Amino acid sequence: MAIDKIVIVGGGTAGWMAAAALSRLRAGRDLTITVIESETIGTVGVGEATIPPFVEFNQLLEIDERAMMAAVQGTFKLGIQFVNWGKLGDSYIHPFGAYGYHMGGVAFHQVWHKLRQSGDKRPIQVFNLETMAAHFGRFARTDDYRREDLPPVNYAYHIDAGRYARFLRGYAEQRGVVRQEGRVTDVAQHAESGFVTAITMEDGSAIAGDLFIDCSGFRGLLIEQALKSGYEDWTHYLPCDRAVALPCLREDGSGPAPYTRATAHGAGWQWQVPLQHRNGNGHVYCSSFMADDEAHDILVNNIAGKPQAEPNFLRFVTGRRKKFWNKNVVALGLSAGFMEPLESTSIHLINTGINKLIALLSLDGITQVQEDAFNRLTGKEYARIRDFLILHYNSTVRDDTPFWNHCRTMAVPDSLTEKVELFRHNGQIFREDDELFTETSWAAVMMGQGIAMGGHNPMADRLQGREFTAEIDGIEQSVRHVVQHMPAHEDYLARYCPAAV
Repeated sequence: MAIDKIVIVGGGTAGWMAAAALSRLRAGRDLTITVIESETIGTVGVGEATIPPFVEFNQLLEIDERAMMAAVQGTFKLGIQFVNWGKLGDSYIHPFGAYGYHMGGVAFHQVWHKLRQSGDKRPIQVFNLETMAAHFGRFARTDDYRREDLPPVNYAYHIDAGRYARFLRGYAEQRGVVRQEGRVTDVAQHAESGFVTAITMEDGSAIAGDLFIDCSGFRGLLIEQALKSGYEDWTHYLPCDRAVALPCLREDGSGPAPYTRATAHGAGWQWQVPLQHRNGNGHVYCSSFMADDEAHDILVNNIAGKPQAEPNFLRFVTGRRKKFWNKNVVALGLSAGFMEPLESTSIHLINTGINKLIALLSLDGITQVQEDAFNRLTGKEYARIRDFLILHYNSTVRDDTPFWNHCRTMAVPDSLTEKVELFRHNGQIFREDDELFTETSWAAVMMGQGIAMGGHNPMADRLQGREFTAEIDGIEQSVRHVVQHMPAHEDYLARYCPAAV
């Protein structure tokens, strides 16, 4: 059966990202795209920090960066600072760009380990542009100084997720997407195939469709309530199951930092996402080890100014649907699964879900092979991200609370154990398939949390001599040169994409 009508159930970030991307399919086709959204149903709105592929998503839609950033009160992001994770008092940055570059066929952290053994005392961070710029609160885009002999700037955004959804709504509606206000009260399915045929609104009207995108949040209105797709619970690996979110003014006199901060507390961690005129804050925690009131008090006592709203308490179960695509329903965002925003992957998973859907989609109809491929690829992606998040909790020496004792000693997936042991032995990091996190990402977190390389790839030992030394020094000098010529992040925002107050 041909796909002539696409129905997106739920707005918010997921719904309007899907609508904006799918609107490009309408060129020259008689295709209707409808977004069902209710003003009375709130959105979670914790996904305010992004990672670099999100920049590409907006570029693909030909969205003007300056206009978008001004509309969403956005700031730039060079990485994530982790505080108190390896042990109390520790701090490190997981940067978006690489340490140096591959030399002699091996990753730079292998080369750096050889340098350390030779007596070089420079920390690996001085060879990374994003880490050093974040440390000094500076920012510029590669386009501002484009020179082939200087390293590029890899960045993402901090955004107000609600404003971004409204921005994309305008984009999508200009391209023919129709928004329907109201709540869904019933779901009709084909008697034999089980495909969803239509949804009924609270006013009694029915909206038929050929392909349905479930962006209804944790409820999973179509993917779970109607199709019973099942859920794979990962709380035995990632035990946090609560969050409290609270935006605040920034009254400490500082400008917005060009990075997200994740500070570990007694039974979880706190995020700080700096926008142009406020901070987004939240505390993710485990209810088995901390009460709601205590979590709220910790958050309030560790923010940069007065709260701007009432606290928003959230409950979640970390995991994923057993099927992301079931029959003619595709789940995106919280309908598909949930992993805490420790590495800012929430919006990214919406992005890649849309990318895979568009790559696999045929408007001639839906086949089992499309569904199977989508589920297999998405399942792998979730598992790889899951392992990376577990790494943060498990690779700690903290024993100051029962929560951290639990995380430090808990069983972890074999796939993660293998990665850690290979790195511990000789610094090797094997990435499988097209997994999200790079060698630098894995190395940054493992080294940042105290997992030391016992050795390095022997290919690195071939690198020596004056030319090699000059090349190493040149990397550090290039990083220093770019950072010294970058403006302060706050000044860059004021000039490039100032938001209306």
